[in-house]
Amino acid sequence: MMQSKTPSESRTVMTDLVLPSETNPLNNLFGGDLLARMDRAGSIAARRHSRRVVVTASVNHVAFNRSIPLGSVVTIEANVSRAFKSSMEIIIDVWIEDRENGHRTKANEAIYTFVAVDDMGKPTPVPSLTPETDLEKERFVAALRRKQLSLVLAGKMKPSEATELKAIFMEE
Repeated sequence: MMQSKTPSESRTVMTDLVLPSETNPLNNLFGGDLLARMDRAGSIAARRHSRRVVVTASVNHVAFNRSIPLGSVVTIEANVSRAFKSSMEIIIDVWIEDRENGHRTKANEAIYTFVAVDDMGKPTPVPSLTPETDLEKERFVAALRRKQLSLVLAGKMKPSEATELKAIFMEE
């Protein structure tokens, strides 16, 4: 039996500078470059949780809320929000620093799903997750709703079986 882990055990923080070769004609970080950075941070978080090789299964949500200008210091924070049988949902927050005062502003966010695999590339079980903080508990509960919605939309789960989603819509 695998021992449960906490989100803080998977916490990954990557900080980097936006260089000219990574920007579009408006001198902002290319979205694809940001996606790659988020994918790397997310994969490290998933690997820390599972202690296995992981593969990106899906990019469930990305919000490009603010552009990230040339020369910005960008910090990407990722951690596991929920672990299922072999998959893990990773929440990723992207922050930029004000050049003058160092104040951090949340610029973007994403939710990725990674799957742990064995040496043959087959999915393998991962430890469960025990959230500790209020935010971690909130994200943990929401992850199951997101998974059920994804399965229903993909035709892999009947809407009547999506108990967490039904609970939202059937509240009185």
